[in-house]
Amino acid sequence: MSPDTVSPDTISPGTSSPSHGPGLAEILLALHESTDSEQTVQRVAEFARSAIQCDDAGVLLTHARHRVETAAATSLAVGQAHQLQVELDEGPCLEALEHRDTIYRVADAARELRWPQWSRAVVELGYRSVVSVPIATKERCYGSLNVYAARPDAFDDDDVAVTTILARHASVALTSSRDVEGLRRAVDSRKLIGMAMGLVMERYGVEPDQAFEVLRRYSQDRNVKLRDVARGIVEDRTLPSL
Repeated sequence: MSPDTVSPDTISPGTSSPSHGPGLAEILLALHESTDSEQTVQRVAEFARSAIQCDDAGVLLTHARHRVETAAATSLAVGQAHQLQVELDEGPCLEALEHRDTIYRVADAARELRWPQWSRAVVELGYRSVVSVPIATKERCYGSLNVYAARPDAFDDDDVAVTTILARHASVALTSSRDVEGLRRAVDSRKLIGMAMGLVMERYGVEPDQAFEVLRRYSQDRNVKLRDVARGIVEDRTLPSL
C-alpha cells in the first residue's frame, strides 16, 4: 500500500496529536446528538475543519449506483471540487466511495498523477492537499468525508487519524439518524393514510376496509404512491370518487 493510501484498520482510535486532543470527545458527543441526517453531515464537515484546522471540508453522499451529491460543505469551492469529480469521473472522494477499506491522501495536487484532470482543476480552485475517508459500516458505504488545504503537504498521519475517527463516528450517527427518520416517515405515512381513510369513510359512509381499498385503487390507477394520495386528500380535501 502506497504512502498516499491507508487502510482504516491501521488507524488507532486513540491516535491524535496534542493539538487535536482537547475538544475531540466533545465534538464526537455533539455529532451523536444530531437529530437528522442533514444535521449530521453538516456537523461532520464543520467538526472536521475545526478538528484538524484545515481550510475546508465536505461530505459526499451516495444515494444509488452512480448517483452522488455534496451533502455538506464549508464553502462553495468544496461543492465545486466534488462536482468536478462527478463530471470527470475521477478523484479521491469517488475512490473512497468505491473502496470503503482505503483512505486516500493527496500530498500535492499539483504533482498528483492518479487523477490528472481533477488534480489540475482542483489546484485552480485553490486546493493542494486532500484527504478522503470513507464514511462506511461493514454493511453499507454512506459516502466520504473530505478535507482540503490550500498548502501542499498539509496533512500528516495524525490528521488522517482524526479524520478517520470522525468518519467512523459519522457512519454510526448516520445509521442511527436514518433509522429514526425511517421510523418517523413510517409513522407519518400511517397517520396520513388513517386521516384520509377517515375522510373517505365520512363522505361515503363506508367501512375502514372499503375506504382503504378506495385509496389503494386510486393509487394504483394513477401510479401515485399511497402516501402521496393520502396527503393530497388530507391537504386539499379532494376525495376520489367511488
